[in-house]
Amino acid sequence: MPIQNWSDQIIVVELADDPAFSDETTVLSEMLAERQAHVVMNLAEVSFLNSSNIAKLLRLRKQMTGSSRRLILCSIGNLVWSEFTVTGLDKIFEFSNDITTALATLQLDGSSGAKNHKGKNKP
Repeated sequence: MPIQNWSDQIIVVELADDPAFSDETTVLSEMLAERQAHVVMNLAEVSFLNSSNIAKLLRLRKQMTGSSRRLILCSIGNLVWSEFTVTGLDKIFEFSNDITTALATLQLDGSSGAKNHKGKNKP
């Protein structure tokens, strides 16, 4: 299942490679308009980012930042990671090795969203 409610305050998204990537982020954005939740986004299946994908991620980040919620990107392959670093996006998104670590981070930090780990380098 690409989008699942892991808990009341956390949504886990398993992104597919483009073009499904855009569809999933659109559905997620609609979900977040109805409720506030942290998001863990697994990019393991994503082999490249195009300008549309980057724009969707930036809009999603802006939407979540406005509601004091966190977006954590995880399981990023080397090619996609290099796209983040070349564009400078590695400094504005939060990253984690995998879903389990991202979920643990959110749970340990509590539900307030007070901690901010922008620009955390890919482990």
